[in-house]
Amino acid sequence: MPRGYARYVLGVMVGINFLNYLDRYILPSVVTKIQAEFHLTDSQVGLLGSAFLLVYAVATIPFGIWADRGVRKTVVGVGVTIWSLATLFTGLARSYAQLFIARAVLGIGEASYYPAGTALLGDYFRKEGRGRAMSIWAAGTAVGIAVGFAGGGIVASTLGWRAAFYMTAVPGLIFAILAFGLREPLRGAAEARGPQTAKGPPITWKTFLGLLQIPTLRSTIAAETALFFVLGGAAFWLPTYLSRRFGLGTGTAGTLAGGVLVLGLLAGSLLGGIIADRLTIRRGAASNLPIGIAGFVAGAVFVALALLMPSLVLFVPMFLLGAACLYLYNGPYTAIKQNVVLPTVRASAVTLALLIEHLLGDSYAPFAIFPMPSAASSLRCSSSCRRFCCWRHLRLLPASTTRTATGGRWRRAGRARRTFPRSVPP
Repeated sequence: MPRGYARYVLGVMVGINFLNYLDRYILPSVVTKIQAEFHLTDSQVGLLGSAFLLVYAVATIPFGIWADRGVRKTVVGVGVTIWSLATLFTGLARSYAQLFIARAVLGIGEASYYPAGTALLGDYFRKEGRGRAMSIWAAGTAVGIAVGFAGGGIVASTLGWRAAFYMTAVPGLIFAILAFGLREPLRGAAEARGPQTAKGPPITWKTFLGLLQIPTLRSTIAAETALFFVLGGAAFWLPTYLSRRFGLGTGTAGTLAGGVLVLGLLAGSLLGGIIADRLTIRRGAASNLPIGIAGFVAGAVFVALALLMPSLVLFVPMFLLGAACLYLYNGPYTAIKQNVVLPTVRASAVTLALLIEHLLGDSYAPFAIFPMPSAASSLRCSSSCRRFCCWRHLRLLPASTTRTATGGRWRRAGRARRTFPRSVPP
């Protein structure tokens, strides 16, 4: 398809991803008003987030299978419609039970979008440009989080918390219409060689077991699971840490924490994609791996240094550099999960990754770190986990993923990819 149309599709997907995270992060920005209206405890509010995340992780399975078997643009359109309606009904909720159901349904809608969207973009962009495309797509995440935090609070303060959800639901329905109108590319359309097909093979539990036999995919999922635990815990407790360590007010601490994390996500994602594509052109797709490894190691160092800083002026730039380094993996590793599997099972690979990474990674991270004596020690624990994750990933890679680093070893990784179809019915 023309390059201009691929960019249009990317623009639509960035807009959807922006709304995806905007919907998620409006709730934290208006939660105090919701608590006051429904007389909720902190535990009840926390369950709203858990309901979304757990439903989101589990619902990726059927939607990921549908995405590999059916028309991916339809899966995306259905998902955006579901979560937009769920956002609308969040604003219409008149009880905690209705609010809980609405947030759970939001997880169903968003679960259908990411696997299908990733696979769809994988067939619009070649390997040489896939890392940058995935990074630009991920940039919508950062903007959505920022607008959700800031815009949600502003709208809630002026028009009420319900208006914040109403105003988000309408653009979502518009983007759903745009998604339904996209052209569906053949699976494998962006590959230099190999078959192109409109429909993939049946997806069964053997398909997922076959995917786990791919060393590169397995180790990438393991690294991201560990990273999700670290980021999930650190992001949750960072405002509390800033408040207790440096004496900031609740609003100031939340704004500063959100700003640092969003800027780090945006800068790291875009820079990682640019570096990945340049290295891919020169050295091949295997060069995506070292970018994430270098980011994990550098991020651990900068975050550890940040925690040692005696003042806020020194803490913020160090933590910002750490966040940016940690997010360097975003585009390259998303591209890796598309590069090492057949085009007919790309959505299933993303589904498998999301299920493992959320269930074993960030779904319980805030609660796992919570028992620490203080926010400071909690984040130091998180930093120690990060250093362990980097070391663990570096130990995994020589045995598996770095087989793709040089020519002869690339052929070995290629065999791992080519043996997979034998376990999948034609």
